[in-house]
Amino acid sequence: MAENEKAKNENREHKKENTNTPHHRGNRPHYRSNRPHHGKPKPRDDKKEAASNEAVAEKKPRPAHRKEEQKAKPHKPAHHHKEKAPQNEAPAKRTENRRAIVIEEHKTAEQKAFAEAKDIMYEAAENRKNGIVIEEDDSPKVEIVGVRFKPSGKIYYFAPKDISFEAGDGVIVETARGQEYGLVALSNRMVKEKDTVQPLKEVIRKATEQDGVKHAQNKELEKKAEKIWTELVEKHKLEMNLTEVEYTFDNSKLIFYFTADGRVDFRELVKDLASVFRTRIELRQIGVRDEAKLLGGIGVCGMPFCCNRFLPDFVQVSIKMAKEQNLSLSSSKISGNCGRLMCCLRYEQDVYEMEYETFPRVDMVVRTEIGTGVVAESNFINGKIKVRMDGDGTAVYKVFTRDEVKVIGKAKSHRDDALEKELKALED
Repeated sequence: MAENEKAKNENREHKKENTNTPHHRGNRPHYRSNRPHHGKPKPRDDKKEAASNEAVAEKKPRPAHRKEEQKAKPHKPAHHHKEKAPQNEAPAKRTENRRAIVIEEHKTAEQKAFAEAKDIMYEAAENRKNGIVIEEDDSPKVEIVGVRFKPSGKIYYFAPKDISFEAGDGVIVETARGQEYGLVALSNRMVKEKDTVQPLKEVIRKATEQDGVKHAQNKELEKKAEKIWTELVEKHKLEMNLTEVEYTFDNSKLIFYFTADGRVDFRELVKDLASVFRTRIELRQIGVRDEAKLLGGIGVCGMPFCCNRFLPDFVQVSIKMAKEQNLSLSSSKISGNCGRLMCCLRYEQDVYEMEYETFPRVDMVVRTEIGTGVVAESNFINGKIKVRMDGDGTAVYKVFTRDEVKVIGKAKSHRDDALEKELKALED
């Protein structure tokens, strides 16, 4: 009993001494609280704690066979994951590397294209030397003959029907208006099927001497029809100008071409014409350009009208062409006898468009060694550019070459609205 009392007293003394002193559990310090503990504290086992700390500190070694598997099968990233650039690499350096890769790819593609073109050129030269002809297009082809019904009219394709034709031969063909007499403009040849309107109508036959006589008789009947037309138009008090009369070869239809300022009610006129000629009557109103094509004449250049001489179709002409070609914008100088813009404006337009891709145009703002200005005249033929310099209100013009100016913008055009409206009326 005495020994038990002695042990309790020693325990009390030990608690008093260690109330506010640090007490280590594991690897971290622990400070006891002044609050009383509920229940009896469990005595420490220093040997067990030391053994557990040593076990935690030691790392369990990986088996040797697992290491070998890890080396044999390296980790491969998924395809949809992109390799990220190192974080410590500067953005400018990464951009430079990408640009170098793109340039290298372009170089490779250019070299490859050049090599392919060189091979094609060598092969073509060898084929020419050996007399080998290679078709460029494998699309199906058909045999045609080109027929023209008027001296400067459009060429229409017909199937030759196993008949050989030469240019200038007379033929009888079937058209939407009936049988027509025409002249061969293109002899038998093969053309791409996509360039024709299928199905092609066949040539009925070659024209005989009797067919030529009948065609001449039809021309005489057309002249008589003009007189009757004039009488009936005056009778009905209509403002219609006759341009041409045309009979079909089989006399199944009579066509009158006329011009007028507006719409015309010619129903009564058609009835009177049908009662006189006893055939189908067709009245067709045409424009002023078609009238010039049918009638013909001499242009301002001293040559016959292009439309009447060789143009099969009318081309699109605009005021923009006259401006780019530095022509006078006076309506009397750029319009033809028909009152519309001259067709010859179209001839050189492609050259002007190609040159003005690298040459300053009119109304462009340019910078020169003596200041900025606006292009007033531009002529790529002689290489001179006339610039209106910016000043104190006085118009000062200087002449430069293409290398002495740099385009920096476009100036707003101050063209007269009335003149622009007048020029627009010349367009179709």
